[in-house]
Amino acid sequence: MPTLDWATRDADMAAADRVPYRLLDDVPTLSAGEGDPSGLLVQGDNLEALKALLPFYGGRVRCIYIDPPYNTRSAFEHYDDNLEHAKWLGMIVPRLQLLREFLSEDGSIWVSIDDNEGHYLKVVMDEVFGRRNFVVSNVWQKRYSRENRSAIGDAHEFVLTYCRDTQAFKDGRNKVPFTRQQAEVYKNPNDDPRGRWRLIAMTAQGYRPNQMYSIEGPDGTIHTPPAGRCWSTTEDKFLAMKKAGRIFFGKSGKGAPSVIRYLDEVEGNTPWTWWPHEDVGHTDEAKKEVAILSGGDEPFTTPKPERLLQRILHIATDPGDLVLDSFLGSGTTAAVAHKMGRRWIGIEMGDQARTHAAARMVKVIDGEQGGISKDVGWQGGGTFRFATLGAEAFDGSGRINPDVTWPDLAAHVWFAETRSARTEHGTQNAGPLIGVHEGGAVALLWNGVLKDRSASGGNVLVHPTLRLIREDIARRYPGHDGPLTIYGAATRLSPATLKAERITFKQTPYAVAHRL
Repeated sequence: MPTLDWATRDADMAAADRVPYRLLDDVPTLSAGEGDPSGLLVQGDNLEALKALLPFYGGRVRCIYIDPPYNTRSAFEHYDDNLEHAKWLGMIVPRLQLLREFLSEDGSIWVSIDDNEGHYLKVVMDEVFGRRNFVVSNVWQKRYSRENRSAIGDAHEFVLTYCRDTQAFKDGRNKVPFTRQQAEVYKNPNDDPRGRWRLIAMTAQGYRPNQMYSIEGPDGTIHTPPAGRCWSTTEDKFLAMKKAGRIFFGKSGKGAPSVIRYLDEVEGNTPWTWWPHEDVGHTDEAKKEVAILSGGDEPFTTPKPERLLQRILHIATDPGDLVLDSFLGSGTTAAVAHKMGRRWIGIEMGDQARTHAAARMVKVIDGEQGGISKDVGWQGGGTFRFATLGAEAFDGSGRINPDVTWPDLAAHVWFAETRSARTEHGTQNAGPLIGVHEGGAVALLWNGVLKDRSASGGNVLVHPTLRLIREDIARRYPGHDGPLTIYGAATRLSPATLKAERITFKQTPYAVAHRL
């Protein structure tokens, strides 16, 4: 497959590996709501934040949306969008590499971009996500009025879409609702208690012997399929629909049979790539939404309308799914995800993470009625957690930060072994066993997990420790008889014992820091 080359390509393609893992520091004063958080807002460089979050959320995100700087050669107030081309590629590539690791098997990533870097981005994403996993390049009509200053007016942007697995994405994606014009086709002239309906022709193209029967109308007329066509269903199903009052022969009862289809039975339309502003909003709409939420201030030059994000999240997710935006900006993705009942993670680097994104989410929780609120019946509620990037989990020599807890290190160990997130992240186990993955068990001896309060208490593998791990495996995974990987400071078991017990011992901290 052809690849894109630039001056710093080799270094940029390996940049994500060099990013340190950091801890997250909660900021309760900037969090909001009550109960378990449905959202997480992280302030900090998004490359480092993504690396920090990966052990906890890798492979668990259903939809990623990002709106990165477009490299338009103009100065934006809240970030420097005046990047030389190679620097822009160096910025986006390692972030895409990390974002790929967050996607679930049926997950997808949607990236807003314009013509300045859009075609280069397509080639880079082909390489990072695999060309076979390219879905479409959606065209969003961002402008509804003419722009006469350019040779040709710029009226659109792209939303590039890639997925982790093409078939899984296709099977899981949702259809989009009818537009108002499409829904108006459905009428209710007879005050049908089931609501609005329309007639669907009861014929189909081709010849099927079991769909070539005769139908007697109310006036005694015998109807047969037109030449070259057959009825759209078998006779037994037709009779059932007729009994249920779902067949219409015209007002006089003399017409050919048609099927009554109710509006509430229609799933919607298969999404397509043309997204007009009437359906998903435009830039002026987005600026007004942000200005209202910020008290008249218009701090972002290129926000996206809530309806645009609603379209993306409707297609790509279901309620309860996890959404990630690592270029959160004014907080539109988080706001829309929250209102639609999705869980979310947002990352923003500057002060606007506090002054705009967090402030916006407080208003969302309070029930603000802008954007899509009325469309989805939003009345407020929920909670989110605000965090900043803390100290590095491992220092330059590979030593573990003393502030790292057992759940923190367990998440890193689990990700190093499985390349997936630990679903019980943040949970302190009663013992060293982390879990079982693909037939192999993983355990961690660290930081007094065995209630030994000495300096390195419980961090050494000895026979009593092994017995406790085996008992825990038998209790939590009955019948498991696979290999066992144990991380710890040292082992007192002989190589012969480790081999006989099918144990792979890995020394912390070095085995963790070097594998991540």
